[in-house]
Amino acid sequence: MKALVKTASGYDQMALQDIASPQIREGFVKARVAYSGICGTDIHTFKGEYGNTYPVVLGHEFSGTIAEVGANVTHLKVGDKITSETTFSICGECEFCQSKNYNLCGSRKGIGTVVNGSMAEEVLLRAESVHLLTENISLKSAALTEPLACCVHAVLEKTNTTNKDVVLVIGPGPIGNLVAQVAKSQGAYVILAGITNDIKRLDLAKKFGINRTVDVLTEDLKQVVMDATNGHGVDKTFDCSGSIKGVNQGLNLMKKLGDFVQVGLFTTPLVELDTNVIIQKELNYIGCRSQKPSSWVTAIGLMDKKQIFTEELITAEVDLEHWREGIDLVIKGSEMKVLIKSK
Repeated sequence: MKALVKTASGYDQMALQDIASPQIREGFVKARVAYSGICGTDIHTFKGEYGNTYPVVLGHEFSGTIAEVGANVTHLKVGDKITSETTFSICGECEFCQSKNYNLCGSRKGIGTVVNGSMAEEVLLRAESVHLLTENISLKSAALTEPLACCVHAVLEKTNTTNKDVVLVIGPGPIGNLVAQVAKSQGAYVILAGITNDIKRLDLAKKFGINRTVDVLTEDLKQVVMDATNGHGVDKTFDCSGSIKGVNQGLNLMKKLGDFVQVGLFTTPLVELDTNVIIQKELNYIGCRSQKPSSWVTAIGLMDKKQIFTEELITAEVDLEHWREGIDLVIKGSEMKVLIKSK
C-alpha cells in the first residue's frame, strides 16, 4: 500500500513509499483511510522538530471504513464508517489508564508518531479506540473529530463552560475556531481574538455564530472584553495561539477566580508567564493535553446534532500522491484546514 513515511530525523526526510499492508491481530481492526487532516504536529515532524520514532507513517486525524476485524472484536464490522482515537497501546495498569485518562499514561503509544498512522491507504487500530460515525456525519467532516475531541477536552472537561460564561478564545486557527464553537454550543458568549492576517478565519467564525471577533491590531481587545463583562473580565480564557504575548494579555483580561486553559503549545518550554496576575486574581491556570475517550463521545454527539461545523473548516484537499502540496499549504498558512485524501 502507499503511505507517507517520515524516514529519518531532520527537515523533510519524508517520502511516499509502498509498504506492506498492516496485519490484523486480536483486539484490532484494519481500516481503509478516506481522509487525513494535516495538523501542527505533522508540520513539526516534517521540520524535524518532533521526537518521533523512525520510520513511521504520519497521520492521526482521519476517517475511514472498516476493512478487516480481528478476533474478539464484536462491536465493529466490515464496512462500518469510523474514526479513531490516537491511542494505539497503553500500559493498562497505571492510575491514568484505570481512570481512562489514556492521554496521560507514561507508556502510551500513539498512531502517526510512534506507530504507523493514517496518511496511508490502510491503518491498524486498537478496537477500543474506534468510534462509529452516525449517518449525520460525513467521512470528510469526521476527519476533524480528533481536533474537535481535543477542544471538547479543553472546554468541557478541563473546565466546565456554561451559558453563564463570557469566554475569550485567543487564536482563530482550526483549534481556536473549534474551541469557540464548543463553548458557543453550551450557550456561552464567545469572543475570538486574532490578528489582521487572520481576517478570513475571523470572518468564518462569524458564520458559525461566534458572538464577537476581534482583530487585536486594529481594535482594543480590552475594551471589547470590558464592555461585554461590565468591567469584570471574562470567566474563562482558552489560549490556542501558543503566543506568550497573547497569553499574558489574556490573563490580564480575566475575572478573578477565572479559569485559563492552555491549549496551544509554545515554541519553547520556558516562557515569561505573568505569574503575578495569576496570584493576585487567584486564577486557575490549567494545562490541557490531547483528549481522552469521553472527549470523543461528546465530540461525535455534537457533530451528530449539527452543533459544530467541521467540514466548513476544510478549505483545501490533496491526494496522497500530492502530499507535499498539502504540507506547503499548511506551512504557508493560506488555508484553514487541509486534508489528504487516501483513495
